[in-house]
Amino acid sequence: MRLEVLLLNKTKESYLQEGIRDYQTRLKRFNPIELVEIKVKKLSTRSDSEIKNFESTLIDKRASEGSYRIVLDSRGQQLSSKKFASFLADLERKSVQTASFIIGGPLGLADEQLRKADFILSLSSMTYTHDMTRLILLEQIYRAFTIKAGTRYHK
Repeated sequence: MRLEVLLLNKTKESYLQEGIRDYQTRLKRFNPIELVEIKVKKLSTRSDSEIKNFESTLIDKRASEGSYRIVLDSRGQQLSSKKFASFLADLERKSVQTASFIIGGPLGLADEQLRKADFILSLSSMTYTHDMTRLILLEQIYRAFTIKAGTRYHK
């Protein structure tokens, strides 16, 4: 199964960039993952909903056609790491070709993205920056693959 993570703009903080690169490298052992950085220009003269709708259009243009869309949102379903590993294994068993993880920007995602989602995932009831969410998601994807493989990473 091909995995992609759609991100709005680049990760700003170098320590987060380093962590993201580390988990991308670790994941190559199990399942490569592509980070799709979508450049978004500043739209400070527009309303929040206009900005989110514009970002939604850009996401739709870059998401792989026919992919299984996993949208990250605080209102989504929270899964334990083991249940998340089972969730990814189920997608593989169902022969899902591509799974697209979609992370919004600082304003979150447009409601349209939530409606198009095949699954809405919440990493926590806490709020994280969208940049930090990237690192946490990659770590959890890596953890899921180590659980499936039976390695000692997950305790």
